[in-house]
Amino acid sequence: MAELTTIARPYAKAAFDFAVENSAVDSWAEMLSFAAMVSENETMQPLLKGSLASAQLAELFNSVCGEQINEHGQNLIKVMAENGRLEVLPAVAEQFAEYRLEWAKEVEAEVVSASELTAEQQQEISASLEKRLARKVKLNCSIDAELIAGVIIKAGDLVIDGSIRGKLSRLSDKLQS
Repeated sequence: MAELTTIARPYAKAAFDFAVENSAVDSWAEMLSFAAMVSENETMQPLLKGSLASAQLAELFNSVCGEQINEHGQNLIKVMAENGRLEVLPAVAEQFAEYRLEWAKEVEAEVVSASELTAEQQQEISASLEKRLARKVKLNCSIDAELIAGVIIKAGDLVIDGSIRGKLSRLSDKLQS
């Protein structure tokens, strides 16, 4: 996984810098997301690892993507095909999305709760995180009944475990030591 990230980083950074310069960050995010889905397609997988010449592979890939990818996106596909890197497109799209969130001063927070959160609770969590992280926060909420009660919040490197299960686990560790 780390190797894919290392390979994808320069492509994602170049695409992001170009997108920012041309005020096209959203359209580039869509293009890369679509190209990543095409590269993960089970019909395309053997072609990406096959013996097609890079120019043929880039042409085929760009024709499959069609109008979903503009001229500049097609150039990125050509460069990646020449370097045999089309299979890392999902990692490129992921890195690009991270750069985009950083640039927009946004962060996605995963909120796992024992029961469904009300709109008021979600707003309260969002406001607290925005104040703490100094960024706009987008919540992705899910439910895990095994938490017993409370919530676990993950936003980037920050993890806040306010669940009963987490508290019981920490209490157990203290009692054992």
